[in-house]
This record gives sequence, C-alpha cells and structure tokens, in this order.
Amino acid sequence: QVHLVESGGGLVQAGGSLRLSCAASGRTYGTNNMGWFRQAPGKEREFVAAVFWGDGTTGYADTVKGRFTISRDNAKNTVYLQMNSLKAEDTAIYYCAAKTRIRGGPDDHRAYDYWGQGTQVTVSS
Repeated sequence: QVHLVESGGGLVQAGGSLRLSCAASGRTYGTNNMGWFRQAPGKEREFVAAVFWGDGTTGYADTVKGRFTISRDNAKNTVYLQMNSLKAEDTAIYYCAAKTRIRGGPDDHRAYDYWGQGTQVTVSS
C-alpha cells in the first residue's frame, strides 16, 4: 500500500501562484511514476502532469505546459506541483496519484493504483 497526502491548495487570484505537495509513505519502492490530476465540478478527471520516479522525466498536459512544473524529492518521497500564472479555469480539486503498474500511460488516470484525498485550488478572476 502507498499512502498519499496532498497539501498546499487554497484560494489565489488569477495570475498568482501556488505550490502543491504530495507526501508518499508506505511501499513506495514499487512506484514507477507520480502524477497530478484535477477534477472540476461536472467535468471528468483530467491529467495535469507526471514525473518518472527514477530519472525524473516529466510530462504535461497542453493546458498547463509552460505554467506548471512537476518535480520530486526522492529523499523525502515527495512530489511537488508549482503552479504559476494561474487562470480561473485551473480551479479544481487536485489529486496526487502513484502508478506502480507497467501498463498504461502516465497520463491515464486508470493506470494509477493509489490516490490522495485531493486538495482544492480556487482561482478567482
């Protein structure tokens, strides 16, 4: 089992920044990559960013590319999502997820085994 706890959400004005953190504990040694997803009211859960735990390779959704940065601290078993130039459409609950399976792409929420409880991000326009 992998336990994930997110923090760092909140209310921010458009154009502002937030940094989300996701602390992982438990059997993290089998994790291939970590991802951030978000879900706005009435919408499907969507991919935001992912990082491969081993070599740090990253990937982003087109909607956040150039504004968000995902990073990891292996020693702390923590993943971060730095969000800059926030827009009202970034408002959502943000979820951290861990993928231990080989199959499935890092941008596919169905490929992830473990999920955090989510943290609310609200961007006021």
